[in-house]
Amino acid sequence: MKDWAIVSARLICLKHVVGATKKNGALDVSVCKVSSFIPSASPLLPSGDALALLPFLFSPVAVMAFNSWISRLRASSSKAILDGLRRARAGSSRGRHSSAPAQRALAATAAGSGGSDDRRFWLWSSALVPLAVAASAGSLALRSSPEPSLCEAPGLHAGGVKLGGKGSTAYLVKGSHKEVPQELIDELVAICGENLTMDYEERFLHGKPQHSFHKAVNIPDVIVFPRSEEEVSKIVKSCNEYKVPIMPYGGATSIEGHTLSPNGGVCIDMTLMKTVKALHVEDMDVVVEPGIGWMELNEYLEPYGLFFPLDPGPGATIGGMCATRCSGSLAVRYGTMRDNVISLKVVLANGDVVKTASRARKSAAGYDLTRLIIGSEGTLGVITEVTLRLQKIPQHSVVAMCNFPSVKDAADVAIATMHSGIQVSRVELLDEVLMKAVNLANGKNLPELPTLMFEFIGTEAYSLEQTNVVQKIVSEHNGSDFVFAKDPEAKKELWKIRKEALWACYAMEPTCEAMITDVCVPLSHLAALIARSKQELDASQLTCTVVAHAGDGNFHTLIMFDPSKDDQREEAEGLNHLMVHMALSMQGTCTGEHGVGTGKMKYLEEELGMEALRTMKKIKQAVDPNNIMNPGKLIPPHVCF
Repeated sequence: MKDWAIVSARLICLKHVVGATKKNGALDVSVCKVSSFIPSASPLLPSGDALALLPFLFSPVAVMAFNSWISRLRASSSKAILDGLRRARAGSSRGRHSSAPAQRALAATAAGSGGSDDRRFWLWSSALVPLAVAASAGSLALRSSPEPSLCEAPGLHAGGVKLGGKGSTAYLVKGSHKEVPQELIDELVAICGENLTMDYEERFLHGKPQHSFHKAVNIPDVIVFPRSEEEVSKIVKSCNEYKVPIMPYGGATSIEGHTLSPNGGVCIDMTLMKTVKALHVEDMDVVVEPGIGWMELNEYLEPYGLFFPLDPGPGATIGGMCATRCSGSLAVRYGTMRDNVISLKVVLANGDVVKTASRARKSAAGYDLTRLIIGSEGTLGVITEVTLRLQKIPQHSVVAMCNFPSVKDAADVAIATMHSGIQVSRVELLDEVLMKAVNLANGKNLPELPTLMFEFIGTEAYSLEQTNVVQKIVSEHNGSDFVFAKDPEAKKELWKIRKEALWACYAMEPTCEAMITDVCVPLSHLAALIARSKQELDASQLTCTVVAHAGDGNFHTLIMFDPSKDDQREEAEGLNHLMVHMALSMQGTCTGEHGVGTGKMKYLEEELGMEALRTMKKIKQAVDPNNIMNPGKLIPPHVCF
């Protein structure tokens, strides 16, 4: 009972402090005198003067208990309240030496009420503890700060399952939608002219990624098609003024929900900005706008004997490739996007245009802003210019293909090839289910066995030497049917098998969508990961194929499922979870090249830790305080600081 009395006194006092009126910018703390509402004669209180409770009321424990509430007060009122608390604390120190005023005040209170039973009064006030808590919370809620929260609560569907937050298993991304002001639309029309649309079909197309099973409850309200960096800057600045979300949009080939618009807003389609601004043949670099595709760029570069070595899915644009930090089958030799971008120009949330680096091949000048933006998925800025590192087109290349009795044997050969020191440019693994899909889709008669594909580049003599070394490694690991091609058309036909793997799966399961996993592990763990995953995939009722960039430990599965059937979707998601957690247990990552978007947020805390995520959120808050830049992506909503 003694503890309840102390708690009651603390709560009621805090209620009076918070509920005190503010006059002329100062807080009236006269109502905070404990003597005005705690009778010293109550047998439930500790012996001695009631004012001795003040150290308890304002002890560190009490302050900690209500710190989270007080921190939410408006800046204008919280300072006055804290000043009042400090004055009350100082008064409590003086009160210990002179309790007569408090006793007189208590007597006056009792007389004014016609003489009250102290014990009954205290029991009555103790019984109001829940009301005091509610009143205190209510007072603070009315004074809550209008500034954006630094901890977004994940949405809930009817079953109470979190959507997009930690542990989420949902692919439907929910969000809050508010109407885009007509004033903003008028400003966008003035900036873009006819390069703007509010047509529903166009908005729906931009709100649903072409090759992703992820969906959002909302779609963009407006689509704009800027033609210059200046227009992008004006668009972003206007959206920031009205606090309307922005979603950059490129080739729409991403698969983790990067271009979804869960809160509506303005979709900035960058596909009209596709100019090659400058080519420096002697320096082997090129400056391009973000809307150009990597395939278009390589067609432009071919007459100069140069090429850009990253090769993700057909249709990917350079801006989107930067945003997701993609790679492709050539990454084993040339690295990922972070290794092949020299400099960027980026429009920040306030409309400022930032150049991240010079055109020099290396620099130690300041923070590496280029690498900060690469992989940020549009959450920090809109990329408007990219300077890329180029490579010489190889003099000669050889493409080889061979089969194995199991995927583990194939993975072992990939690892052994990398350990041999041979500088292969590609090592791709396809399982027997995918080879069957290729045969069905293309009318071929290839062996339906786990298959490895290699590419060797260099001089003709060096390429053939590499081919012979790998052929020997294959023969030592149960490999068979080793074939290779040097003719350009034959090589193109072989690589077509790999490049059209996804379309082959759709042809085999035309009513299904594909859930594509994207884990990556240290090379020494690849064979074990693939072997363990393959056991689970083969046991599933769903059609599941395996394809891997085996030279750098990057492993994909294409899980075909009917999204209208909950049991199939849940099974696909379960398989995805299983492979991600196996990869993380092997010191790997949940995404090797596809990015986070909305689909992989739930795994980031396990992979990176909360401190890393808080650091990311602080960076995001610093450059985008209104949270307009592709909100709801990359950083999990449960991250707080």
